[in-house]
Amino acid sequence: MTMNENKMNVGAFFQKYTMTIALVLVVIIFALLTNGNSLLPSSINNLIAQNGYVFVLAAGMLLCILTGGNIDLSVGSVVCFSAAVGCVLMDKGANMWIAVFVMLAIGLAVGTFQGFWIAKLHVPAFIATLSGMYAFRGFSNVVLNGFRVDISNEGFLNLFGGGANCYIPDILRGSTTIETGVLNLTCLAIGLAATLAFVLMKVRKILIQKKLNIHQSIPAQIVTTAIIAAVTMWLTWKLANHKGFPTVLIWIGLVLGIYQYITTKTAIGRHLYAVGGNEKATALSGVKTRNVYWFAYASIGLMAGLAGILTSARGKGIDPTYGEGYEMDAIASCFIGGASAYGGIGKVSGMIIGAVLMGVINQGMNMISVDSNYQKVVKGLVLLVAVIFDVLSKRQKR
Repeated sequence: MTMNENKMNVGAFFQKYTMTIALVLVVIIFALLTNGNSLLPSSINNLIAQNGYVFVLAAGMLLCILTGGNIDLSVGSVVCFSAAVGCVLMDKGANMWIAVFVMLAIGLAVGTFQGFWIAKLHVPAFIATLSGMYAFRGFSNVVLNGFRVDISNEGFLNLFGGGANCYIPDILRGSTTIETGVLNLTCLAIGLAATLAFVLMKVRKILIQKKLNIHQSIPAQIVTTAIIAAVTMWLTWKLANHKGFPTVLIWIGLVLGIYQYITTKTAIGRHLYAVGGNEKATALSGVKTRNVYWFAYASIGLMAGLAGILTSARGKGIDPTYGEGYEMDAIASCFIGGASAYGGIGKVSGMIIGAVLMGVINQGMNMISVDSNYQKVVKGLVLLVAVIFDVLSKRQKR
């Protein structure tokens, strides 16, 4: 192998794993600055709970970005509006499942409504969702009358990550109570099962590639798989030493699994990438490209409804300011995770890294008492660097 080939391989490696390396460095830096407190089991648990809405919204936002760098500016307001309606219903004595259904239905209806203007009437996504951002923030204030509404339904709070017992009980110990400081065997078993399932799927993929003579670096895949498995078990061990798996992690895992399947295994997933890559060519091939846009915005609307559920559970209620800035967290997570500002490029795995990186930065700066204004400056610079990196990468390929 020549020196130029080595340089190309090293360059390709750093280009592919830039944000992963950045995440590792940021974790190490904050661990040193906080004397290891950022890696405590309680800190990791809080990181997951506080950023549940980011993972959910970023998954939906990724589909919008894939269609050509489009975004949805209204999701924060839709989160607040859907949660406001659901909380008011529960406050008036409605069954929690009716409230949950209504919140999801509102999110889906709003996404479908906005998708209609974007897909069928060709209204620019920025304008359509900007109007939604203002409108649904206003509707939220109308529903709440400008005041906070609290939730007292323990079943709702525990199921969606807001109650004191919002963790999976340690069934293997025969315990139905949540205990702190006692190793949660059920949590360990779930983490081990998930890790083994992941490893087996990767091994199957490598064997299929070898059988079909698909050129992929097998050693690199093995190393990557081993690292992901080790990190998963480390996180499982940390959570098991706190209270176990938080229920919000179930919803995050379910959403990420579904969106991973959509983007990699379905026709609509291929169409999303195709539309973002070259919409005219995709239309000429027989794909109804406008329906692809409609699907993407209906999807993000549904995720906004779910994020409203998680947010209201986490806050044990809702007030008119909830959801402010949520759209920016979701957009930043996607771009930092490698989604292209031009569309057609982006993965759920990259989005996860972006969301975790944003969460670690937020939590770390809070723990070392960085002023909230400077926190916004840091997040803005991180997003700018990620987009500049994307633009420069595209220029080099050309």
